[in-house]
Amino acid sequence: MSNESESITRRDRINKKLKALNPPWQIIPYRDGLDTSQLRCHAVEEYPTASGPADYALFVQGQLLGVIEAKRVSVGTEGVLKQAKRYSKTTFQGVGNWRGYRVPFLFSSNGELIYFLDVRQDNNLSRQITNFHSADALAELFKRDNESCDRWFLENPISENTRLRPYQEKAIAATEQAIARGLRHLLIAMATGTGKTFCTVSQIYRLLASKKARRILFLVDRRALAAQSVREFASFDTPRGNKFNKEYEVYSQQFRREDFEEEESFKPEVLPSAYLTNPNETHTFVYVSTIQRMTINLFGKGTGAAGETGDMEEESDAEKLDIPIHSFDLIIADECHRGYTSSEVGSWRKTIDYFDAIKIGLTATPAAHTVSLFREVVYRYTTQQAIQDGWLVDYERIDIHSEVRLNNTGRI
Repeated sequence: MSNESESITRRDRINKKLKALNPPWQIIPYRDGLDTSQLRCHAVEEYPTASGPADYALFVQGQLLGVIEAKRVSVGTEGVLKQAKRYSKTTFQGVGNWRGYRVPFLFSSNGELIYFLDVRQDNNLSRQITNFHSADALAELFKRDNESCDRWFLENPISENTRLRPYQEKAIAATEQAIARGLRHLLIAMATGTGKTFCTVSQIYRLLASKKARRILFLVDRRALAAQSVREFASFDTPRGNKFNKEYEVYSQQFRREDFEEEESFKPEVLPSAYLTNPNETHTFVYVSTIQRMTINLFGKGTGAAGETGDMEEESDAEKLDIPIHSFDLIIADECHRGYTSSEVGSWRKTIDYFDAIKIGLTATPAAHTVSLFREVVYRYTTQQAIQDGWLVDYERIDIHSEVRLNNTGRI
């Protein structure tokens, strides 16, 4: 592998990834007189720019939307983005101008690692992704108007939802400000009993209303929590006086009768598989799923990732699906402190990192592995603060002395 040439890396690794997408990129060599206006889903090799040929120029519906710079597999790829940046600035056929850049989406890859940069963002931060974007994904990204989304947050006060408590408003504001700054990994730490779920549903409503997010995945680690979360969405009153699921689609996996309380007769809507395998820019919805089910959907049963996430028998009807990385643009992981073993942490990480999406973790007790996954705590509201503010009742510690002991096998 270390002696593999760049041409072999491109042929055996990068080309295979591009052709495996849905729809597949059609890879063609550049030739004089090529009419790029007729290119719909094409990766043009050795495309000329004023500073040299780009390895791949990605044309979508006649527009040059992306550049891929390739290096042999033994070469690191993140630094190679500087070449893609140069090609973006020196192309003869741009689709805009963002601080001198004329091609919006840049990639660098050695066939194993892929780095991506959207040059339209002022922060100019690259990120690692698990696969290349399809032509449909690039077309959708290009249409997104992040400035108008951020402006919506400023023009629509959080207090429009009159049921929010002051600290919940602060949590939502901190999250929106972090996303506007370009952060894509966020952690919100709020004490048990302070209404994380209600706060989060309010946050999700604003993200959908602003169009900052269209397809949202809400992950939990137990079916009972998934059922509970679906009920929370259905009972939420929007600022417009409607129930959440009357304004936006809310889907879930198939539940069993025992997943609900005895008096509950609610029948949730099951997500059509096509929403996962063929994401559409017209779809705007929330999907509530267990981490176990999504792991099977991505990696299949019997894989290391699927076998490490707990009770797989609860998801016996799940199957592996061909899901692209842009199926969701926002993922929220509830109770993300769960999973203290290294294998469970690895499963959460692999599943969440698969998608090119903003990731938000919710927890009352941010553990080290939780911070490493979601990186930055953008808002924290502790039990002590909630007690001082009068939202929680103080408690007294009680020591219970028992004859129960744990032996060295860990069994009682």
